[in-house]
Amino acid sequence: MTLPFYNYFTHGKKDENTYMSSSWPGLLLSAHKRHIRALSSQPAQALSSAVYGGGMLELDRVFNIYVDKHYRCDDPPRDIEQALVEWQERTEQCAGLLTAVRLEHTSIQEYTCDAFGLLCCTTAGVSNAARAGSERTVFDAYGEKHQATASTLRGTEAVSAAYDRHIGTDISDTSNKASSNTSSTFSYVPGTINIMLWFNGQITPGAMVNAIQTAVEAKAAALADAGIMDSENGLTATGTTTDAIVLAVRQTEHESQPLHTYAGTATALGAAIGRLVYDTVTESLQAGLHWKERRGQGDNDI
Repeated sequence: MTLPFYNYFTHGKKDENTYMSSSWPGLLLSAHKRHIRALSSQPAQALSSAVYGGGMLELDRVFNIYVDKHYRCDDPPRDIEQALVEWQERTEQCAGLLTAVRLEHTSIQEYTCDAFGLLCCTTAGVSNAARAGSERTVFDAYGEKHQATASTLRGTEAVSAAYDRHIGTDISDTSNKASSNTSSTFSYVPGTINIMLWFNGQITPGAMVNAIQTAVEAKAAALADAGIMDSENGLTATGTTTDAIVLAVRQTEHESQPLHTYAGTATALGAAIGRLVYDTVTESLQAGLHWKERRGQGDNDI
């Protein structure tokens, strides 16, 4: 079963709240009232865009935390830290993600071969689906709302737009300029497609970046095949406005396992990443769509 926590959340089956990885020895994923926790028995090297614990770090836990879809806050890392303290978890050596996706729609799939093992855990919703590179509403580094047009997307003035704000300029055309009282917290909304990749093998830092690139391509392909559109312009979505990803690497040092220096779509590793990401995004989306269909809501409401 690839929605391992479905019965825990929907039918109250308390004995179905854990998932033991077959590809990463000692990796345990568990479901709780407000979060999914992935816990490794040993620290891993990680590269992450997580709102809490993002960047390059060593970690042994990743949390995917449920919040209401109307959640707004000027300091999400603070909220995550407070939640960890409440759950009596250590606040260091971990990453925290936020999601408005129902946690029973968490999809987990694995792949194991002689060269590596891989686990992918995904929650996917598309209420804020967006297409990268398209004309749409954007927010600058100060949380101010603008309209990115073809001219600002292509023009050289867009490169320094955030800094030009100090002297009164704007990345948007005057006719598209948002109200000046737009809240700076508006851009901080929970990540809608959250992906955890746990890689058991040897890999270079460059290939770690390559692995994330491949995962993002697979996510975009899954959304395209599902017919998900950017609600602002009707174009095929490539993601959502608040996606996040964590890649954790065990870095085994067995002579029988090769060092992976590439993770693109032409590699066996990249193929596995792409397949697991595509399948988990698709499955989590379908679970959400079926849930919404029973309530008469649209595709982009999940």
